[in-house]
Amino acid sequence: MSVSNHYAWRALQIGDAILDLLIPSLILLHGVLTPYTKVEESFNIQAAHDILIHGIPFSNTTSSLAADYDHVSYPGSVPRTFVGAAVLAGLAGPFKKFFTSKESLQLLVRAILGLGNAVSLHFVKGAVDTAYGKTAGRWYILLQASQFHVMFYASRTLPNMFAFLLTNLALRNLILAKAVAWKTERSSKRRRLALYLLTVAGVIFRSEVAILLAAETTYLLYQQKVSLKKEIIPAGIAGLTLGLLTTVTIDSFFWQQWPLWPEWAGFYYNTVLGKSSEWGTSPIHFYFLNALPRLLLNPTTYLLLIPLSIASSTVSRDIFIPQTAFIILYSLLPHKEWRFIIYTVPAFTAIASSSAGHIWTRRTKSTLYTFASLLLLSTTLLSFLLSLGSLYVSTLNYPGGQALWLLHRLEPEYRVPYKIHLGNLATQTGITKFQQTRRTWKYDKSDNQTALLEPDFWLQFEYALAENPARVIGPWQRYATVSSFAGITFNPDEDELLPLTPVFGDWGHSIQERYVKAVNVLRQFVPGQKWPGIKMKDSVYILWREPPVRENVNVVRSVFAIAKSNVGAFHKI
Repeated sequence: MSVSNHYAWRALQIGDAILDLLIPSLILLHGVLTPYTKVEESFNIQAAHDILIHGIPFSNTTSSLAADYDHVSYPGSVPRTFVGAAVLAGLAGPFKKFFTSKESLQLLVRAILGLGNAVSLHFVKGAVDTAYGKTAGRWYILLQASQFHVMFYASRTLPNMFAFLLTNLALRNLILAKAVAWKTERSSKRRRLALYLLTVAGVIFRSEVAILLAAETTYLLYQQKVSLKKEIIPAGIAGLTLGLLTTVTIDSFFWQQWPLWPEWAGFYYNTVLGKSSEWGTSPIHFYFLNALPRLLLNPTTYLLLIPLSIASSTVSRDIFIPQTAFIILYSLLPHKEWRFIIYTVPAFTAIASSSAGHIWTRRTKSTLYTFASLLLLSTTLLSFLLSLGSLYVSTLNYPGGQALWLLHRLEPEYRVPYKIHLGNLATQTGITKFQQTRRTWKYDKSDNQTALLEPDFWLQFEYALAENPARVIGPWQRYATVSSFAGITFNPDEDELLPLTPVFGDWGHSIQERYVKAVNVLRQFVPGQKWPGIKMKDSVYILWREPPVRENVNVVRSVFAIAKSNVGAFHKI
């Protein structure tokens, strides 16, 4: 190897190492910039908190669960599994002593899940390398990393994202099995492992994975590439046995019901009884015409790359057909959400990367390939920018978590046993038990509508975080307001140019000031002084029932001044 070739080879190795870090880095970045959670993630994040902070109560179980665990007071419409939360808490436990606050522990828990999903995507990339070549593998990383939803939700404790890890590992084995000689013992083991993982994911975390399992199994049988006796039945029995033993044992303990299989209870409630339709219904074409384009983000992926790949590659067709069949079958259910089909996104991205690699390696062969390569580069770059823009907007969507953060800083007296009422919107947009850091304070999220109309109910609180101050009865005063995203405007006021949340810190405030100054100059040369900005709306009001004592007023004002200088979305009322 010549010296020049050696340096080119080393540069390629370094580039690959950097690319391998792209997905985990972006997942962690999304987690750090949006540290709060929403109601869909609530059960698992609260369960992880309770196990991590209070431990598993093997003695006095019923009373300990009632005293310390959130699900006893707020069980929800159906029981959900503790398996994912228990794994996260178990993995976070050894590192607990290195974190100084509960808020940072929430980031740790989410980082563990996010990195787990990043590793699973790395395994998919390895399968793409084998099936389509190294160049396709590099494009897989770029296409996957530029998709907002996967990067944003990879660290979020939705049940789907626990299943996502297992379905990715199954996908890796299916791609490898389909890309090499299918009669080998190694291919047989890979198919068996893939079916086993899909079974476990469906039994424990998300029942819709059973449809994906059925689609993959049926397609393998149709191709006569799988043995019913040696692969399907053993994988199904092993996955069902392990899944049931795990979920029934763990969840029967935590819910104090025996026997309990939460995913079956959820399936029966939502699908058999049809209760999921109460959350809304969508037309049959929703997944194909709405959800998938948003999930894949880059239009080149689904308009050019995937069609080219399935037209030219048997492996791509073998991946595409069962994944598409899963979406078609699932489209028959009236209630639809993008997260129900997120398991298909890595598969479709893998198929697209095949064409991307093919086009890129031939970029100098003809004008057509050069144009296609430039199109691929530009749309991928645009997807990254759109994804980062979506991340920025998402930072403005957690007024509840930001309101409690602000209250803790506005009220310096942590030793007084204050009692705070957490309104419905506040608890749905960021507040978890990880944020309830004052040990002497009592945080209450009662939502009994009858009690909320009683004046005596409000007498027990010193503070309230409410979305509608008019419904908080008594002599309450507005202390501060937290705003949230309300849309785009092209006639923004100065404070609507780049509103930031506290997570951006001093460096973000510095960037904000420079950006505003630059925009104010540039707008002078734009017709009508039009410029894109962010509309904000008042979302969560921080209320006090009695003003702080006189000697604390100046302290409170100074703390608020500091907070306001760093948080464009906050303002005093």
